Amino acid sequence: MPDTKNSTPLDPPPSYEAAQQPSAPVLRPRAPVLLDLPALNSLRGKRVILASASPRRRQLLAQIGLTNLEIIPSAFAEDLPKSGAPFDYVLETATQKALKVYEQEINNVAKGEPTLIIAADTIVVAPNGEILEKPKSMKSHVETLQMLRDGGFHQVYTAVACMAPLESAADPGYRLETHVEETAVRFDPLATDELILSYVKTREGVDKAGGYGIQGIGAILIDKIDGSFDNVVGLPLKSTLKLIEKIMTQQADDEEELNFDR
Repeated sequence: MPDTKNSTPLDPPPSYEAAQQPSAPVLRPRAPVLLDLPALNSLRGKRVILASASPRRRQLLAQIGLTNLEIIPSAFAEDLPKSGAPFDYVLETATQKALKVYEQEINNVAKGEPTLIIAADTIVVAPNGEILEKPKSMKSHVETLQMLRDGGFHQVYTAVACMAPLESAADPGYRLETHVEETAVRFDPLATDELILSYVKTREGVDKAGGYGIQGIGAILIDKIDGSFDNVVGLPLKSTLKLIEKIMTQQADDEEELNFDR
């Protein structure tokens, strides 16, 4: 004889009526929609170049609908001296990245000249003022993260350079708008050496200045940020949109003036 006490279910079975109800639809991510802004609308069907191979920057721009980007990483050597102010270093690097792609693509016969070039550079500056490179070994990677943990706040700077060729022949042939954003980041001072080593072994931070990715597993190392989160990821999106709006509005004004003069 079965043990009815132990075999009795704790919860009643679902009703037949409930079982007949259709299951909930599977939710799929919605494709990014281009914001209905004149500056972005003017870029539809045009050559818009991202002078960076960073998938993170590409993903951030996709959030405002710029999904049909041409990815042309800049060939600029990024060998400027780091002895000066970090602000100046990152701004000049981003500007030179944009200029290099402009010089390469301005006379592209097959595709035509680009409408807009977006370049960026991100640096991590240690509490002692040193501009940090990407890790060169597991040992240096661990030491860098330990130093960031023990040093309090460090700074992340991203410079964005937006460049658009001019309709006129006015020197230098392009319009340039730039912006530098700063975010302060503090690691969790209680993060253990074991946790840091475990993170290093994931290899997530090997291709990133400072050796960590805040948008990934690296978030476990972070205690606090003061400023823009996406700036630390690699592109301050709000500021970038403002640059695009400014430069494309100026372009539209120039075209109107040229057409009027004709």
